[in-house]
Amino acid sequence: MIEAVGVLVPVHDEAELLPACLASIQHAFAALPAAVACELVVVLDACSDDSKQVATRAGVDTITCAACNVGRARALGARHLLERFTAPRDRIWIATTDADTRVPRDWLAKQLRFARAGAQAVAGTIAVDDWTEHPPGLAERFARHYARGGARHGHVHGANLGVRADAYLGAGGFAAVETGEDHALWNALAGRPRIATRRIPVVTSARRQGRAPAGFAGFLVALAS
Repeated sequence: MIEAVGVLVPVHDEAELLPACLASIQHAFAALPAAVACELVVVLDACSDDSKQVATRAGVDTITCAACNVGRARALGARHLLERFTAPRDRIWIATTDADTRVPRDWLAKQLRFARAGAQAVAGTIAVDDWTEHPPGLAERFARHYARGGARHGHVHGANLGVRADAYLGAGGFAAVETGEDHALWNALAGRPRIATRRIPVVTSARRQGRAPAGFAGFLVALAS
């Protein structure tokens, strides 16, 4: 039984999109049973804009680093959350998303249902809200690519990932890499009960200039070429 849920959001100059992200997470917290302890932390990584003020106005806890490294930022966020909780590690759930992403109200509730069924990690999918920065036809090309694998897909996104704390620690946590920390963690969890599901999609941006080298923005640019 999961007793505590922590959500971490790495942020590098995301003042414009961060408010919607934080509001969506708080709505997802509200859909959980009152007995579940909830914590949200924003990891401000080398920010030079008003991201800290945005988080503060939303009543969200922040920590700061200057790593310019999404893997390190996610790891710091997870460590912070684990320090806040007193529940046993196998009763803590850590979820992560991105600042340009909005999660559905049942995002955490569905992850915890998978956890109750035995899953120690859950990888969800993404949907794109606006294709205007990209050439015509890319949305259809992306949809065809993304549909591969059927219901149990092969995609892993830091924007839509959850893991039980003891499994997270046993796998070594997020690696301090600029790109691919989500895939590295998922691969390190091999052998544990994991589920990749299309039932809890999040909505993310399709901006051409992303924050992580070779991240989702770079993937879309490559797909369009």
